[in-house]
Amino acid sequence: MDDIKAIDINNWPTQIEGLNYDYNKYQEWRQMAATTFKPFFPTGRFPFTPEERKEFLARMPFMAGTVFCPYESTAALVQAMDKVGYDIVCLCALRMWSYRNTYELIVDYKEDFIYDRMKEAPGRIIGVAGYSPNHIPESIDWIRNAVQNWGFQMVFAHPITFGLAVNDKKMYPLYGLCNELKIAVSMQVGHSAEPLPSWVGHPMLIDEVVMDFPDLKINLSHTGYPWRTEWADMLWKHPNVYGDIAAYMPSGLDKETLDFINSGVGREKVMWGSNGFGLARGKMEIMKMEGWKPQTKANLLRNNAIKFLGLDLPLYKPPKEAK
Repeated sequence: MDDIKAIDINNWPTQIEGLNYDYNKYQEWRQMAATTFKPFFPTGRFPFTPEERKEFLARMPFMAGTVFCPYESTAALVQAMDKVGYDIVCLCALRMWSYRNTYELIVDYKEDFIYDRMKEAPGRIIGVAGYSPNHIPESIDWIRNAVQNWGFQMVFAHPITFGLAVNDKKMYPLYGLCNELKIAVSMQVGHSAEPLPSWVGHPMLIDEVVMDFPDLKINLSHTGYPWRTEWADMLWKHPNVYGDIAAYMPSGLDKETLDFINSGVGREKVMWGSNGFGLARGKMEIMKMEGWKPQTKANLLRNNAIKFLGLDLPLYKPPKEAK
């Protein structure tokens, strides 16, 4: 199993130095550091200065190579990919909105930064454009340019931070454009770990979208928690709906979700995404998962992403199990 070349379906450009994004600037992130992410950030701050990162890594060395302590260059990321065994990492131009505080984009990763990283590592980074339902004409322009001129292959949306459900009318321009361009769309469903809306994140709301766009490939990212059964139902029900476990290590998932991933349906529909939390640990946990079929591990790490994105890459076929 060590020779599975993984595909990370959900990562961020802050995985590489250069954006200088300071999570501590926004109240949403500061509150998260003091609540849902407190075990990682006992000081109540995200490490940002060189001194903070040095102290942080002294306590938690496994956080090296994450979005909190990123790689110094694209070359360093690729070197880590080669060491751990990754073929491709998808970098997403995330847009997130401050729903109650500053009423602005608190995350606005740009496509051109990702494109520059793609040029530095041809064939190893897939560009994923972003979408802001508060800037629809601009979003359409930057997505069309990224896909048609720069070779981006997917769009990532985060509607819940805007207080919108996936079937909101402000999301439909995105679905129509992706359907026209014949590219996939990925979006976070489930709760928000930040103090942002969760009630709009119910995964079953994708039903309406799928019936309107039956040929559009859709990834329901982040497991749909706490509606994981409903998330699994959407993957089972709709041929072009996939899901990923980004933001969760396998060891942090409940037994029902783990059993679904290893089931006949889940094995064909669930993908791995690091969410910028490190390439090595998640892959290691998947490969060591007891009770999972080898085909489950191969599909989760690689094959399902190839099918979802329509990549011209070979599928991994596990060796036959000894009888």
